[in-house]
Amino acid sequence: MIRRAIFPATFDPIHYGHIDIAVRASKLFDDLIIGVYDRPAKNIVFGVEDRVRLVKTALKDYTTIKVVPYTGMTVAFARNMNAQTIVRGLRVFSDFELEFRMALANSRLAPDIDTICLIASEQHMHLASSTIREISSLGGDVSSMVPAFVEQALLAHFKDLGDDAPGSVDMVSFRD
Repeated sequence: MIRRAIFPATFDPIHYGHIDIAVRASKLFDDLIIGVYDRPAKNIVFGVEDRVRLVKTALKDYTTIKVVPYTGMTVAFARNMNAQTIVRGLRVFSDFELEFRMALANSRLAPDIDTICLIASEQHMHLASSTIREISSLGGDVSSMVPAFVEQALLAHFKDLGDDAPGSVDMVSFRD
């Protein structure tokens, strides 16, 4: 039996923490399918096609990793992909509560699909796509957080927005 897992997320944008979790998960399963969620209930910078392209570029050297967009419920996506496992990443304690609740709900909906959580590597624990978007929108340096091609895509996106760039993402703290 092929051990197949999905790693679902928005990936807006993909960063080194995502890449680390994907690469580590790919060593645990025969196939890993990165599911790029197409319609998140949050403000996003890149459309689904751009996010898929960036994720594919980031993981192009890993032959057991496939990248596809998806819509709807994650457990339905897992079933559609014939996956037995959902992979999630944990960075901080607050992630645990959310992931725990999602895993319980998914287990209720699909008892045959397990969820595993991989702890983020120490050097990536601070990374969050929302933080990266905010820093980039304010002209900050995100080169230590994302691959160069992702940084370039962010720079181009916010350059196109001009003076409206800082208002185009949810602001948390870097502007105060």
